[in-house]
Amino acid sequence: MKAAVFYGAKDIRVEDVAAPADLGVGDVLLKPYWCGICGTDLHEYAMGPIVIPATPHPLNGSVLPQILGHEFSAEVMEVGSGVVGIRPGQRVSVMPLLHCGNCYYCRRSLNHLCQSMACVGLSFQWGGIAEFAVVPASHLSVLPDEVSDLQGALVEPGAVAAYGVDTAQVRPGDTVLITGAGPIGALASLYAASIGARVFVSELNPTRAALARSLDIGEVLDPSAIDVSAWIKDATEGIGVDAVIECSGNERALQTALTSVRSAGRISQTGLHTRAASIDPMILSRHDITLSGTWCFPVTDWPRIIDLIARGRYPVEKVVSAKIAIDDVVERGFETLLSPTGDQVKVLVNARGK
Repeated sequence: MKAAVFYGAKDIRVEDVAAPADLGVGDVLLKPYWCGICGTDLHEYAMGPIVIPATPHPLNGSVLPQILGHEFSAEVMEVGSGVVGIRPGQRVSVMPLLHCGNCYYCRRSLNHLCQSMACVGLSFQWGGIAEFAVVPASHLSVLPDEVSDLQGALVEPGAVAAYGVDTAQVRPGDTVLITGAGPIGALASLYAASIGARVFVSELNPTRAALARSLDIGEVLDPSAIDVSAWIKDATEGIGVDAVIECSGNERALQTALTSVRSAGRISQTGLHTRAASIDPMILSRHDITLSGTWCFPVTDWPRIIDLIARGRYPVEKVVSAKIAIDDVVERGFETLLSPTGDQVKVLVNARGK
């Protein structure tokens, strides 16, 4: 079968690999529809391996080379012994986090913090940018007719964004600043707006800013042209926003978050920083601000996110800027997304090779 396989930094090959053979107990054979390219995938391509294991992973023994893809929807082709509730022909979305179930965090239902966590498409034998994949049935949620194949591939990033907003305890009527309008920032904006928040978005990149404006969920601010914190204070009668969802992983944006949020406000650090960031902790203390990090999402969130999409409250498909064939995954996917002059924000790969 054809698959996009990661070998190392700047080395992804679309090649023929052995297709899945026998299914294990509780496993399901899938034929992926769409798979998103995630920021984590981009980091791996640019400077990896980082998360992808170069030595056998402690949970499942996976090791380079790795079939990529952890944001995907698929059709069920075959089920292994012991599988209930999933049958061939159904459309599903994959919750990719693999957890041990026995460690300190798993025993406390914090499976996304599992001490030996792995991930389909990053530290597992299979991934979603391939013609076939094998995934445990326990990690699948059936898609209702109201949710398209494409939307099903966006449940994973939709869950990441929703967790960031939920961690900041956003409520109807709140004012919210989203720093960064990449895929997660754009989705966080949609989710916060669906709750009933008044949303502001700060984004420097013209392509991402244009996407944010197309969502029609609030003011889009250019931090290179204005002082975002001062603008926010003017727009909120000198108080500041109730919450900031920091989605850029950028030091300046985090500093902007600290000076834009009101006293006793909340900041959710959702974007991943690839280097250390400097902040003034006294601002946190003097203004009683809560700064919380987020990692992935609650593993039980798939049915809720799917229901929001099905009811039209969370139009995740609006963040997609391009749909490409698997053969174009490097040039039109990874290279375009990493290019300073690239014109794409969220790229989905047709894993069926069309």
